[in-house]
Amino acid sequence: MGPTGRTVAPSPLDPGATRDPHPIHRTLREEFPLTYDPLLRAWVLSRYADVAAALTDSRFTHGHRPGDPPCDEAHVDIGVAALGAVAERTAYVLARRIAERQQADLVADFCHWLPAGTVAAAVGVPYRDMMRLVRGRAAGALAGECGGQIAVREKALASFLANVLTDPDQVAALRDAPAGLVARAWTESLRRDPPVQIAVRRTRAEVKVSGGTVPAGASVALLIGSAGRDPERFREPDRFDPFRDDADQLTYGSGRCPAVLLAGLEAEFALRALFTAMPRLRLADGFRPVSTGLITRAPRSLIVRPGG
Repeated sequence: MGPTGRTVAPSPLDPGATRDPHPIHRTLREEFPLTYDPLLRAWVLSRYADVAAALTDSRFTHGHRPGDPPCDEAHVDIGVAALGAVAERTAYVLARRIAERQQADLVADFCHWLPAGTVAAAVGVPYRDMMRLVRGRAAGALAGECGGQIAVREKALASFLANVLTDPDQVAALRDAPAGLVARAWTESLRRDPPVQIAVRRTRAEVKVSGGTVPAGASVALLIGSAGRDPERFREPDRFDPFRDDADQLTYGSGRCPAVLLAGLEAEFALRALFTAMPRLRLADGFRPVSTGLITRAPRSLIVRPGG
């Protein structure tokens, strides 16, 4: 029995977790660092140390993250610089269109279009056809090989912009920030609000973790979202702080994979394009981003006033 008196661990799939999983994650980290979840049909790991180890430990089967060695072969021959140029151009085109409106939704009008447009370029679709393909969702079929998990990039970008725009101090700091600071903000957003909340692995052998031993041949649910807010690893883990000196994230591997580099470039170009086209960009009056989702998570909308 834990300090709260609970004898049964909460599930990451419990009602209410879609809107706010963090109280459940906190209880799991503190009281049930290893538990079997019948809804997930898997053992659950929630602490940073356990999740980070499982993502690289050879005793766990590995679902490939962009950036884990070896890099996806589908991305190796794609020139990051060339794709970055396309992403930059697309970001500025989208930002200028949004700047003409009184109000816009950055998720629907920007975050969805930017990664998909880059996917179209990656497979050689002419730029003039790019937006037509994206509008028809045809680019979705191309995402698996050339998009670098396009849905993940969309959600990561939405959370990144939400984290920046929610805090006026961050807007001021990042509006004309050097690339290095923008990259730190991107990493911090991936830590605080990872687009993929739960990753599933299987053990090849018994593995000792916090709270016990995971048996061989077992399914294991790694709570990426919980690990990123573990106070044993991060100071003030709920706070978005690009200046923190304990920065880290588990969404992407540490390799120099083109897919990872491209995602970071998209975030940088997105921020620069939006603030260049709309120096007074801010959230609409009364609007606060709300993230939803269990396995993947991000704001469904991001309503802004382009003219301030």
